[in-house]
Amino acid sequence: MPDAIFAHPRLAALYDPLDPDRGDLLPYLGMAREFAARRVLDIGCGTGVFALLLAERGVEVTAVDPAAASLAVARAKPGADRVRWIDGDATRLPPLRVDLATMTANVAQAIVGPDQWADTLRGARAALRPGGRLVFETRVPARRVWERWTRERTHRVSQLPGVGPVESWVAVTAVDGPVVSFRWHYVFGADGATLTSDSTLRFRERDEVEADLAAAGFSVDEVRDAPDRPGGEWVFVARRSAPAA
Repeated sequence: MPDAIFAHPRLAALYDPLDPDRGDLLPYLGMAREFAARRVLDIGCGTGVFALLLAERGVEVTAVDPAAASLAVARAKPGADRVRWIDGDATRLPPLRVDLATMTANVAQAIVGPDQWADTLRGARAALRPGGRLVFETRVPARRVWERWTRERTHRVSQLPGVGPVESWVAVTAVDGPVVSFRWHYVFGADGATLTSDSTLRFRERDEVEADLAAAGFSVDEVRDAPDRPGGEWVFVARRSAPAA
């Protein structure tokens, strides 16, 4: 099931206003140009920010997400008719032959279960043309970024047009090896409503990701640094190669 921040209509409507700076997507736009991608699959598209940026540039985009509330936000945006929106995930896609498949932000890490992760990689491979690329990011476990996910470090009050003040913060609820769970809290000043959203991310080591890609029929072209989080993330650029094991 998708996290409440993506699946609850009231929270999905807040996602973009609470995080308006999406500079993290610029490297992905750059790679779409670099690889001359004319057809892109955006896996875990959320509220459609990246898909719409691509579509504005004339790219044919298929965007998939399991959270209906987030897709509703995406479909209501200007230019949404230029994107093919799919309610689901990469394991159940129609026949595609895209040049590039992407998982931006926390999408790859949010696919926690090993079987689901393997199925997602195989689904991405099936959607790619021969030689097409899969690009995604994952945080470096050694940086232990979750230790900064506390109320003291993350608490803020945001004034949102048409909504009013929204108080928010995050706190870790469990750490089990590479799996980290945390809870976002949202308090709406207009009516006092309080909503929470529980999330879990898997922090994979680089060699683990490379092995998973190889097993799914990819070869790793390179591993880049994330410009917005230097030293904190690996950006994998993998190419569809041999048949999946």
